[in-house]
Amino acid sequence: MLKSKKIFLDLEDDEPMDIGLLRLAKKLPDHEIFFEINKINPFQFVRTDDLKIKQFCFTKFEGYHKETKNCYSIVSNKSAPLRKKTDNELFAQTEEIKFLMPKNKDVDYIIYAKDSFKDFSLILLPENIMFQIQDFSLQPNSELYKLINYYE
Repeated sequence: MLKSKKIFLDLEDDEPMDIGLLRLAKKLPDHEIFFEINKINPFQFVRTDDLKIKQFCFTKFEGYHKETKNCYSIVSNKSAPLRKKTDNELFAQTEEIKFLMPKNKDVDYIIYAKDSFKDFSLILLPENIMFQIQDFSLQPNSELYKLINYYE
């Protein structure tokens, strides 16, 4: 009788991750932006649990493309702090803002795919609200790369 051996592949995260950078042509609230995106796409983006890092919160949306069986995530690059306002404050203090990509503060959203097929051209964007998606490669040693892998 033959013995079957189990082989475990040691997969290293040495490969760069392809993400997309989204910039807005005009400032609108998240719900209006994704309402416009959902009107022109065959699949819908829905808001999911926000990405929380320490006292900062980044809004997150996900959409599933049925034909390619790919799940896209869009995360806000700019955070809003998780801070509770107290009743005894007369004036609100200045709130600290954090960016997922501090070197790219002009980027409004970061898009990535959970699966290996990362074709962002399948997502239609409203021309008057957003610019085209800019492809970007994250290196394995970057903080955002580790963060995306940890939460996915």
